[in-house]
Amino acid sequence: MGGEQVMVVGNKRILFKGYILGLPTETDMELVDGEVKMEVPIGSDAVLVKNLYLSCDPYMRGRMREFLNSYIPPFVPGSVIEGYGVSRVVASNNPNFEVGDLVSGLTGWEEYSLIQKTEWLKKIQVEDMPLSYHVGLLASGAVGQLVGQIAKLHGCYVVGSAGTKEKVDLLKNKLGFDEAFNYKEESDLNVALKRYFPQGIDIYFDNVGGPLLDAALLNMRLHGRIAVCGVISQKGTFDVEGIKNIFALISKRVQMQGFLQSDYLHLFPQFLSFIIDHYKKGKIVYIEDMHKGLESAPAALVGLFSGKNVGKQFGKNLVSHVLLAQAWVELGK
Repeated sequence: MGGEQVMVVGNKRILFKGYILGLPTETDMELVDGEVKMEVPIGSDAVLVKNLYLSCDPYMRGRMREFLNSYIPPFVPGSVIEGYGVSRVVASNNPNFEVGDLVSGLTGWEEYSLIQKTEWLKKIQVEDMPLSYHVGLLASGAVGQLVGQIAKLHGCYVVGSAGTKEKVDLLKNKLGFDEAFNYKEESDLNVALKRYFPQGIDIYFDNVGGPLLDAALLNMRLHGRIAVCGVISQKGTFDVEGIKNIFALISKRVQMQGFLQSDYLHLFPQFLSFIIDHYKKGKIVYIEDMHKGLESAPAALVGLFSGKNVGKQFGKNLVSHVLLAQAWVELGK
């Protein structure tokens, strides 16, 4: 029987080795060599993509835990780590995707991925922006650096917090924050916030939790608002710090609410238009922490939790204590 011979190419992959209790380490992941056929199964709507950029994000730590009561399921030990990325379609029987299309969405930490759930993919329509921005700036990634700048565009007074002098300078001189301080040099975070917000805080955007959230609660104004999208300060599921100053929610009638980006997908076109317009006008600055090669991905992910990436931040009175944490891995064209 005849037929065209299907090309087989090498496919390096990053596997998840097993569930963790604390912070991730590079040894929790393993780089292995493999192969992939440059085709999709007959009758399948799957697409085969070559991954160009992979995003490393703090939420991925949660998927490395054996915790099923989350908004996204944990990784499976022995399987390829999943994350958001930018890819090029190299094989497809799906009528919605053609060979050569550039897409963004959930993919594998590997050179090539066969994606069965194509509803997770979006065609890249904006062609005059760097490709990596489609899992960063244009996908609300590295939320910390964006929150402060967007707050400034809406007339807020923004104060940032970081763990080194270099990062404090970055917040003030590169990202345009009104003030910034090194939280490691503050013996009392409550006093630090009172210094920068003598009239109190109107809005607090938090994805860190821990002592600074408690300090912020003490410094909120009446009817202030707290938006919570993460608790990266909590190192594990068994040594979680509780909120000590929760009474402030009552005494100051503060509204505190958690949210996920997926709750607001209906606003994404509006967000995209806003971000692109202001970026092109030079009113939004974006900083990337780029790593080269798939083999660098584990170290890039681990670096998010050790301060090796760009940093961490706080923001009419908006205080935003959020990470600039996001890193990217470039696999090549």
